[in-house]
Amino acid sequence: MLREATADDVHLMLSWRNQKANRQVSKNSHEISAEEHARWWSAVRDDPSRRVLVYVRDDHPCGVVTFFDLRLDGPRTGAWGFYLDSDGLAGRGETLPAWLGIMREAVEYAFDGLHLDRLDGEVLEHNTVVRQMNRRFRFVEGTGRREMSDGREIMVIPISLHQTDRRRR
Repeated sequence: MLREATADDVHLMLSWRNQKANRQVSKNSHEISAEEHARWWSAVRDDPSRRVLVYVRDDHPCGVVTFFDLRLDGPRTGAWGFYLDSDGLAGRGETLPAWLGIMREAVEYAFDGLHLDRLDGEVLEHNTVVRQMNRRFRFVEGTGRREMSDGREIMVIPISLHQTDRRRR
């Protein structure tokens, strides 16, 4: 289940985002400070072009989905990203089911909740497991581009999914 994030979730979101597994597959790989996270939360919580949702599995919050660059007039488009409580889920042996669940819920929210025509995102080239999962959900990869981030060169691959191409339950 996805629900809107609240101020009570901010500390959880920061702790999950700073887990090593999440930093390794993010464009910004540095550890995010509490101040940096507070600035982000202050900017996104009331921004109509963004949504921040918490993924809840078996009554336990365990992930975050962000939608951004939402354009809800004309062609309805938006971008998204997500991360999980990698450490907690791995410890409980629930990583794969949670990963499938958060992706399924996010795609459903994008197309059935926000009524998007197209959902966009990005994935780092070296994140082959996520790239495979994206293909399973019928996302299409575009041409990658090299970027510098946190002192390292990364290859960022755009992805997109049109509403008419999505998988349905």
